[in-house]
Amino acid sequence: MQDALFYIFAALVLGAASLVVVNPFSRNPVTSALCLVLALGGIAGLFVLLGAYFLAAVQVLIYAGAVMVLFLFVIMVLDWKAEAQWRLKWTRFGAGALAVTGLTALLLRAVLTADLGPGSPGPLEGDPSPVGRALFTQYLLPFELVAVLILVAVVGVVVLSKKDLP
Repeated sequence: MQDALFYIFAALVLGAASLVVVNPFSRNPVTSALCLVLALGGIAGLFVLLGAYFLAAVQVLIYAGAVMVLFLFVIMVLDWKAEAQWRLKWTRFGAGALAVTGLTALLLRAVLTADLGPGSPGPLEGDPSPVGRALFTQYLLPFELVAVLILVAVVGVVVLSKKDLP
C-alpha cells in the first residue's frame, strides 16, 4: 500500500508542479497558485509516508497555508493587465538566466558534496526539539538571512503595487 501511495503522491506533485509553470487550461495566475498548493499538499503526503509527521504538519501549515496566502496577496495586489503589456527585455532575461544558472550550480554542488554516509543523522521522528535546537544554534545565520529575504520581498511587493499619484 505504501508503494502505491508513494506513486500517487509523486504523480500528484509532478503534475501539479508542472501546471504551476505551464498551465494550458488558464492564464490566470491564481490557478497556478492553487496548483502550487496542490503540489505542496502532495509533498506533505510524501513526508507522512516517510514518517516525518512534524515536517508534514509544517509543510501544510507554513507553506500551503501562510506562504500561499502571501503569494495570493501579491497576485491580487499586482495589476496583471499592465504586466501583460510589458515587453521582454534581454537584460532582464539575461539576468534571470544568470540567476537560475547560479542557483542550479549551487544546488548541484550541495547535492554532490553532501556526505550521507553511515554517520549522518536519520529522519527525525516525533520530537521536533532537535530541529529547533539546530535551527537556532547551528543554522542561525541562514535562518536570519531567509527572514531578511522575505522582508525584502514584502517591501518589494509594496513598492511594486504602489500606484503613481499625480
